[in-house]
Amino acid sequence: MTDSKTGKLVLTALMMALTLIATMFIRVPIPFTQGYVHLGDAMVFLSALVLGRNYGIVAGGIGTAMADVLGGFAIWAPWTFVLKSLMVIILGTAAEIASKQKENSHKAVSRVSLIVGMIIGGIVMTFGYYIAEGIIYGSFVTALLAIPWNVGQFVTGMILAMVLEEALSRTQARKMFTYHI
Repeated sequence: MTDSKTGKLVLTALMMALTLIATMFIRVPIPFTQGYVHLGDAMVFLSALVLGRNYGIVAGGIGTAMADVLGGFAIWAPWTFVLKSLMVIILGTAAEIASKQKENSHKAVSRVSLIVGMIIGGIVMTFGYYIAEGIIYGSFVTALLAIPWNVGQFVTGMILAMVLEEALSRTQARKMFTYHI
């Protein structure tokens, strides 16, 4: 399906919609802040695996930024777009490395590359939101309260993305992955 431009476009739109839904409708408010945690990171990570970097940025970055705008958090949309896009770029790069490792090595080695990519992407996101919250709300002390929640969000997203990726890779849907891991 992703061999054609139309298929890639349709899959990108689908992943963008799934990212928006997982971000906007499955959220938990963070105490003492005005933010929330969500399951959108799972779809951001899955977008990178399924679509690669370029289309993954469209699905993950725009999908989560749209959720911010539509959900009443428009001030966060530019930050979200940049940070989620960075997550996709980092994981997409790790996935490229993993797909090359799979050709020369064992599947477990490529999985480690993906996990490392997700962890680095999550750390970048957590640090980025710390900076954003400090700037937006004028308090880097209060912004510290969101760090554990953001870590929990990306770790949960990692686990869900890996489970979904594994499940999809065992079906006919594995053909849609940009990186055949």
